[in-house]
Amino acid sequence: MNIIVNGRHLEITPALRSYAEEKVSKFDRYLSEISEAIVTLSIEKKYRHKADVLLKVNGVLIQAESVTDEIYSAIDEVVEKLDRQIKKYKDKLVSHRKGGAKAAAAGTEAPGKTTEKETGRIIKNKRFELKPMSPDEASMQMELLAKDFYVFINDISGDINVIYARQDGNFGLIEPVK
Repeated sequence: MNIIVNGRHLEITPALRSYAEEKVSKFDRYLSEISEAIVTLSIEKKYRHKADVLLKVNGVLIQAESVTDEIYSAIDEVVEKLDRQIKKYKDKLVSHRKGGAKAAAAGTEAPGKTTEKETGRIIKNKRFELKPMSPDEASMQMELLAKDFYVFINDISGDINVIYARQDGNFGLIEPVK
């Protein structure tokens, strides 16, 4: 696994880098197919220490973040969150392989990160590769990223689709009409 540790508004000391790498590398034991781990450490508003980790696992992205008043505790907390997500991911893989029914996932709502001044404007632009997958795979990916929607290429139709979390805990699928 390739581990990349970078910082925003924070000096990454050798001890901090080593600590983050040691904590994140433990996931290699559970998931041997992790190709890359990106750890971003930052300070927001002088006292909020944030740790954000993105794992690339066999074409699937698993992401978690934590904000605390101390950077080492933020790393510990984000590792705990990833641990829970990886267990959920592995359980879903096992149940999917066995053909078992999937439990209905609770809807996750990510809080908006815009302020009133920024409302109505595009303030962030993201680019990412679209991977052909089934709607079930897309819903699992959406949950692993803790997002309330996910854009993907439907592996059957070849069209771009959007899956989203509904307030009732189920999912909705948006498909284009030709």
